[in-house]
Amino acid sequence: MPRSVNAVASRARRKKILDQAKGYYGKRKNVYTVAKNIVEKGMTYSYVGRKLKKREYRQLWIARINAAVREEGLTYSQFMHKLAVKGIELDRKVLADLAMNNPESFKSLVASVK
Repeated sequence: MPRSVNAVASRARRKKILDQAKGYYGKRKNVYTVAKNIVEKGMTYSYVGRKLKKREYRQLWIARINAAVREEGLTYSQFMHKLAVKGIELDRKVLADLAMNNPESFKSLVASVK
């Protein structure tokens, strides 16, 4: 009986990796063994990047809130503490958006907290 190697599945597996490597430079895009390593590394970077993106946005929001609050004579930590004491539950994303796009309403929020 002849040996069965399931060429359809093997080809599909290789094709999937090579499709993911599309657009890479040189052998990275068309040599399976090279492409496999590079695609795997790219997947690792994309996973880590999704975590870093959250971290970077939080830093950006805090910097924006801090800059807006310092104009009103408070620091970021004092402002966040006073918000918590007053029971105002706005997250940093919303606060940063208010500070950037609606400075009047943000100033009234700071005044209500003081």
